[in-house]
Amino acid sequence: MRILALTNLYPNPWQPLRATFNRQQFRALATGGEHEVQVIAPIAWAGEWSARGRTTASEDLPEDRKRLYDGMVIHHPRYLYTPKILRGWYGRFFIESVRACFRGVVEQFRPDIVLGCWAYPDGWAAVQLAREADLPVAIKVHGSDLLTIDDQPAKKRATSDALRSCDAVIAVSRNLKERAVQLGADRAKVHIVYNGVDTNLFCPGSREEAARHVGLTSTDPLILFVGNLAPVKGLDVFLDSLATLKRDDRRFQCVLVGEGPLRASLESRIESLGLRGQVRLAGAMPPAQLPHWYRAADLFVLPSRSEGVPNVLLEAMACGTPCIASHVGGIPEIAPAQSLVPAGDSSALASSIARALASGNRQATSGVSTPGNWSASAHALANVLQAAVTASTSRMARAA
Repeated sequence: MRILALTNLYPNPWQPLRATFNRQQFRALATGGEHEVQVIAPIAWAGEWSARGRTTASEDLPEDRKRLYDGMVIHHPRYLYTPKILRGWYGRFFIESVRACFRGVVEQFRPDIVLGCWAYPDGWAAVQLAREADLPVAIKVHGSDLLTIDDQPAKKRATSDALRSCDAVIAVSRNLKERAVQLGADRAKVHIVYNGVDTNLFCPGSREEAARHVGLTSTDPLILFVGNLAPVKGLDVFLDSLATLKRDDRRFQCVLVGEGPLRASLESRIESLGLRGQVRLAGAMPPAQLPHWYRAADLFVLPSRSEGVPNVLLEAMACGTPCIASHVGGIPEIAPAQSLVPAGDSSALASSIARALASGNRQATSGVSTPGNWSASAHALANVLQAAVTASTSRMARAA
């Protein structure tokens, strides 16, 4: 099967760590020779412009904005749009930004199906472009693309249109499946495919060796966060809970791994809460470094306001690290009930962290489900896509 993925959620030369979950799933999908995958991964012009000023590209992007990556051909058209205004037109801007590239790839690659990852504008555009090319199309939904759109009528309307119009919807959790159906998707066409974990990389190991590897010098318990420094991650609530622990004279050290738009404000908040000596922003890290941090940590905390099924939580659990996370989205599907706290409640989070640290138990409680590897995830995704292709072929034969 030849699969053409369309998504902004993919690594590019200026953001090599962007959406590594899609990279790993698509790479697994293309491994073994059974399936061929090409990816159209647009880069927002404003993001590229600012990134060019801050960072050096991991590799040169040729004039045709196409590269070979993980054995797959990746296309990076520039996504042109009007920042912060005319948001209702973003889908149209997206389509026009990728249309020429899409048509060229369809002509040369001749895909069997189009897969849009992220509901809007990516999935919505994938539906429009696939219909123009008489191709079946599926949409993979991740979390915030469905869970945080109630106050955005235009985006919600376009998302509902796309979910109703496509041949299959892939949700990364049961919670997201129900949300997709609520938004108008045909329940029979919505399939759950959990993301995977690189179980060769993320696995239990020596805490002492990991602590030496990451350079820990303090013996205070380590609390770890990994993720985007963005409002949806609830880091303001997390810092408030840590300030409570500090007032209660509890010893700890905390490392936040990741980058994002809140970095400067988080630095200021850390200072104002008197946490400068105990909380450190470590920046983004490649996946190969993360297992050491998970193993070195006494506790992993994910205080998000909204989530699908977060890979960082799956990775921490695979490393045997005790976890505390918000009771949102698909998290209850993978995490034990005793590790869940209400989103946005700093007092509850502080109490839960204090109990976990006081127990001194480094043995992680088993989750509701054991993380599978990326090969299993890719196989499940391929089965859904193949079924959509078969159903589309049958419909076309009946109509002929």
